[in-house]
Amino acid sequence: MTAHRQHDANNKKNTGRYDRGVEDKPDPEATHDDEEFSGVNLVTSRIIGCAIEVHRVLGPGLLEPTYEAALRIEFDDARLNYDHQVRVPAVYKGRAIGEYRIDFIVEGLVVVEVKSVERTSPLFEAQILTYMRVTDREIGLLINFNSRLVTEGIKRFAL
Repeated sequence: MTAHRQHDANNKKNTGRYDRGVEDKPDPEATHDDEEFSGVNLVTSRIIGCAIEVHRVLGPGLLEPTYEAALRIEFDDARLNYDHQVRVPAVYKGRAIGEYRIDFIVEGLVVVEVKSVERTSPLFEAQILTYMRVTDREIGLLINFNSRLVTEGIKRFAL
């Protein structure tokens, strides 16, 4: 399942400032936010790298399950922790009415929705935003593999 990695001291971003030769102490809350932000950016960058490799090998025009299977291989090779086809209850007025099925949650941080469509729709954007909201994740990637370049088919979302 999902596991978080600890960053060693060498990977921490220095947020201390120097002002007229006097060192200010870094704000611990700001330092934590900066580390979390850079950690999420690193994860999204690695996910995009995996998607680029899948698209480079397979190209556009295949079905979504094919790209999902290839992404699982790339995530494994990149040692990214992920959950696949995550089921989350859909609730209306306190009653279960079904479930959402999320393609990936990577490193416990990023919701990834895989598409292979001619053009993206605002419906897909609403879908990933809903998935992010119901899983309490702040970052999401919508990846459409049916693009000439996969980078043209990637959209990043933040809540």
